Amino acid sequence: MPDPFFRYVRQSQLPQIGPEGQKKISASSVAVVGIGALGSVSANLLARSGVGRLRLIDRDFLELQNLQRQVLYDEDDLKANLPKAVAAGRKLQKINSQITIETEPSDLNAETIDDLLGGMDLVIDGTDNFETRFLINDFSLREEIPWIYGAAVGTEGLTYVILPGKGPCLRCLFEEAPGIGTFATCETAGILAPAAHWVASFQAVEALKILAAPPELADRRLWKADLWKKEFKAMEVGGFPQCSGCAGHEFPYLLREKGVRTVTLCGRNAVQIFRPEERTQHLDFSDLAQRLSTLGRVQYNEYLLRASIAPYEITVFQNGRAIIQGTADAGQAKAVYSKYIGG
Repeated sequence: MPDPFFRYVRQSQLPQIGPEGQKKISASSVAVVGIGALGSVSANLLARSGVGRLRLIDRDFLELQNLQRQVLYDEDDLKANLPKAVAAGRKLQKINSQITIETEPSDLNAETIDDLLGGMDLVIDGTDNFETRFLINDFSLREEIPWIYGAAVGTEGLTYVILPGKGPCLRCLFEEAPGIGTFATCETAGILAPAAHWVASFQAVEALKILAAPPELADRRLWKADLWKKEFKAMEVGGFPQCSGCAGHEFPYLLREKGVRTVTLCGRNAVQIFRPEERTQHLDFSDLAQRLSTLGRVQYNEYLLRASIAPYEITVFQNGRAIIQGTADAGQAKAVYSKYIGG
């Protein structure tokens, strides 16, 4: 019988990992939240490294400008109109058929986080906003599982490892999530692909340390780099006061919100709309497409439906979650959803 670990022999030869470390990696479960510039690279590296179970979570669909930096996608995926999580999962399964790939084209929020991150040994941050990162941070503290923060915009990147109960968490460092529009995004400031790939590679290295060896071997400094200038800086984080999560086990970002929720997608002139019941809802796309086809161009597959109804681009996922492009106003987006989708 072929040795299932033979494909990882060049990795297990490393004294830092070894055969026993490789077995630990292959028995591990990792969630990657956001399969974009960061998440596509880290998920690719972890799949090739033999992480036994990868859960890919992303709320978005593919667009042409993603291909500049998001390594798991190609033009065929774009033509197929696939959610990012599904396209990435298909690619990774071809890369490594020995591991389990779970795809979740879902929004991570206070309503869904227990289902989406439950049972994971480690969480990798590939998101693009602090509200979701602080949500992951509170979940990490409550469940006592590590996660690895990462961010990249322009030519710069940041990354930091959070081990609950062992040093500052993200809220200790940043206190509160900055408001919408108060910081640069890829959409507003652009992004250099190697900057994102550097962050994701650092995340993957620290993930392998945590999975294969004692977690204490992880680098606990906050790393910052400007790839264009070739400037790298590692900052010690000792001395930060504890946040209410670390000191008092208070997790405000996990408090569930009831009813329809909206999130303005910074820099994209778009609003996401989702409902608490989205995890159990299943839309009939054929019926919806028939209703909308008289109003504009409609295309759909088993994962999502896209309708161009000027001046809006409406993308509806199978569970009823939608992204309304053409407005940044939450009230207007709700009205568009109600008018064309229902509810």
